Amino acid sequence: MFMLRFLESMQWVLFIFFTAAYAYQIFYLLVGLWGKQRGGVENAELHRYAAIISARNESAVIGRLIRTLKEQDYPSELLDVIVVADNCTDNTAEVARSAGAIVYERFNKVQVGKGYALDYLFKHIFEEQGEDAYDAFFVFDADNIVDPQFVREMNKMYDTGEYSALTSYRNSQNFCANWISAGYALWFLRESRFLNRPRTRLGVNCAVSGTGFLISADVLREEGGWNYHLLTEDIEFSIASAVRGRKIGYCGNAIIYDEQPEHFRQSWDQRLRWSKGFYQVDAKYTGALLRGCTRGGKAGMSCYDMLMTVAPCNLVTIGSLLLAVLLCVTSFAQPAYITYRVMRMLGRILMLTVRGITFSLFAFGAVTMIAEWKRIAGPAWKKVLYTFTFPLFMLTYVPISIAALVGKVEWKPIQHGIAKVQEERESA
Repeated sequence: MFMLRFLESMQWVLFIFFTAAYAYQIFYLLVGLWGKQRGGVENAELHRYAAIISARNESAVIGRLIRTLKEQDYPSELLDVIVVADNCTDNTAEVARSAGAIVYERFNKVQVGKGYALDYLFKHIFEEQGEDAYDAFFVFDADNIVDPQFVREMNKMYDTGEYSALTSYRNSQNFCANWISAGYALWFLRESRFLNRPRTRLGVNCAVSGTGFLISADVLREEGGWNYHLLTEDIEFSIASAVRGRKIGYCGNAIIYDEQPEHFRQSWDQRLRWSKGFYQVDAKYTGALLRGCTRGGKAGMSCYDMLMTVAPCNLVTIGSLLLAVLLCVTSFAQPAYITYRVMRMLGRILMLTVRGITFSLFAFGAVTMIAEWKRIAGPAWKKVLYTFTFPLFMLTYVPISIAALVGKVEWKPIQHGIAKVQEERESA
């Protein structure tokens, strides 16, 4: 029967397509496991930096971050801490000033979001301190904790002169709080170990992920500020860098500890914004990325890798399943035995799809957990448990992706301070 053959063929076409499209990440996995991590210049020139923090109602955690920046193993006269208190209704600005940061306050209810806040801050720095005041800038989220060697290690990589931006190793403060925080943390660890580390080793562009990254002042001078205002300004910057031939590297010895959401409502809002932002990036950059893929070499591979990073694979899979369901509905007009065979085929397709995706997610999560076991804080039984819940966390992206496609999404702040409360309890 034609319908059965079509459904079976569609299943195999999708399987072959996705396997071929993402096969290169198997090679990344091997490089991530056994490839040597790229290092920087040991006797590097000491550059002048500013650590930039965009904060909205972050009084509970921003002091902690500034303290870890003030305690860096790097000359204090070469590192300024600058905060933009963006549309704050609490005392974030006062807390930041008390901790020793330079603070700008911004109030703009129309241009809302981190991208606009960063642009506002960079332009004020250039106007007031001059465009040559700093060699490069670090960008952090207010809930981060920074390892004491972070700036020194990033400086070693920046001094190679190869990169216009660098990203770092993103660990977690609250990995084992629950399955949600663990899901986030495991994904970011996978990104560091099995995506960005191999990319830098192979000379392919990395992607920055919102925090713990460096951007050269040259880039900001050339562009007249931070011109990335989509809902995912970090991935927009990464895509634009690949398209324009600017190189983003990875410094695995520079470590930050991020605080992940622990409540599903907050996680839903945050990932809804990320999903919508990816659609925005797809709409704006897919053509440029496809053209970039034709360059060949490392530049072409960088564009292809970024294209696969933002490709709406969830929607392709969901769309194909909906088509299969629609075809099954039309079979109800056929004799009962035909309908039965079609429904059996649909059930088989659904089962194989879910099983295949779940197994792939578990495999990536398990390999990441094994490789990064010693760097993940928490009891062993929780780390094992949250390896098994990782596929569930990732599968919740399916309804989130659909909601982001059909609904209006706006930037919403994520409440932080959970890790601080836990820290206070432990020290009590």
